[in-house]
Amino acid sequence: MAMRKSWWWQVLILSIATSACHASAKDHGNPANEIVGFINANRTASKLLKLYNSPGLGCMALQYISQCTGNCSSNNTLRCEPPEADITEVYAPNCGVELPTVGDISGHIVGCQWRYLDPEQAVSQVLFRDKKVLALLHGKEHTEVGVGLRRVKRGASLWCVLFSTGKSDDSFVLEGGKGIEQKTGCFSGTDVTCSGVGRKVLFLDKISSFSVVLLLCMSLLL
Repeated sequence: MAMRKSWWWQVLILSIATSACHASAKDHGNPANEIVGFINANRTASKLLKLYNSPGLGCMALQYISQCTGNCSSNNTLRCEPPEADITEVYAPNCGVELPTVGDISGHIVGCQWRYLDPEQAVSQVLFRDKKVLALLHGKEHTEVGVGLRRVKRGASLWCVLFSTGKSDDSFVLEGGKGIEQKTGCFSGTDVTCSGVGRKVLFLDKISSFSVVLLLCMSLLL
């Protein structure tokens, strides 16, 4: 009986370790792309056009939200309206977007949160939590979308969604297909992993995974 109990304990520990390692590995991806996935799933469920995931527009969304890093209030309200001229004069050059290809922005959404949220929580709790914003999400004029996110060290997480009416093949084109490398945050439309987003949570996940695996090894020795 004792041997059976010990065996079940070892299986339980191994299962928890596997889950923890899986959760840790998941954080290596690009949450901006996941948010675009949720946006398109919502639109197609409402029988609306799936939006093109534009890397150029995504990079500009990251540039936009990077100008708002000090504007998240203690109650998670973000008030930030950079000048419209910055879209072509600042964001596009900083991303390496070819200026003749900069299209019209048909809508934008910004949000912030002081505690860590995964992409699904960011969508439901921050970005699309009221009817007004959902109406913007369901706009029939949109053809493209870009998402940028950034986490400030010891500060809040910030998100920006930009919509456009441009054509996917010739708008917001990045120079050389890659544009200019961004040092912080991440944006949609690319498989590049995030920089400085959720590192604290990832670190804690790794500690958790290591602790559970250590317990597993100890239990096998008992």
